Amino acid sequence: MRPMASIPTVEPQTIQAGDTLAWRREDLSADYPASGGWTLAYRVVNASGKFDITASADGINFAVLVAAATTAAYTAGPYAWAATVTKAAERYTVGIGQLTVLANLSAATTADTRSSARKALDAVNTALETYGAKAYVNDIQVGDRIQRFFSPGDFLGFRNRLMIEVAREEAAARLAAGLAPKNRLLVRFR
Repeated sequence: MRPMASIPTVEPQTIQAGDTLAWRREDLSADYPASGGWTLAYRVVNASGKFDITASADGINFAVLVAAATTAAYTAGPYAWAATVTKAAERYTVGIGQLTVLANLSAATTADTRSSARKALDAVNTALETYGAKAYVNDIQVGDRIQRFFSPGDFLGFRNRLMIEVAREEAAARLAAGLAPKNRLLVRFR
C-alpha cells in the first residue's frame, strides 16, 4: 500500500488502465465536509463511453480509491470529468477537468499508441507516396475522416500543420522523459 504522504491531493491528468488510482480531496472540508453527510462523486465521459468514481469519507475529507481490476476495463482515450458533492436534495459542482486514459499495455497483445496527429500525418504521407503530386485531387482517409484537398497548397499546408503538431508532441514527450528537446540550439561564447 502507498504511504499516506505520497497520495496526491488533486485529480490525475493521466490514468493508466489496469493501475490502482488513489487521491484525496482535502480542499472541500470547510464547505462540504464528508463527516457532515456530503458525498463526492466523479462522472468521467467521452464520445464513446463513461465511468463513475465515488469517493469515500475520510474524516472531514474525501478519499478516492479505485481498484486495478476496475480501471482495467477503462477504454483508452481523452475524457472530460466533473466532480460533484451531494447531500439530500443539494448538489454542487466542485471541479471539472480533462484526463487521458492510457491503454493497459500489460494486458494488450497489440496496441497502436500513436497520437491522432501522428496517425493523420502518417496517412497524409502514405497518400503523398501513393498518389504523388495528385494527392490533393483525391479524397483520402486521414485518421477517422475523409479529407479532400483542392490545391497542392491546401494539401501541403495541412501536412505542415500536422508535422508541427507531431513535433510538439514529441518535444513534450522528450521533456516528460527528462530528455532535452531535439530543437535545442547550443551556443558557445568565446
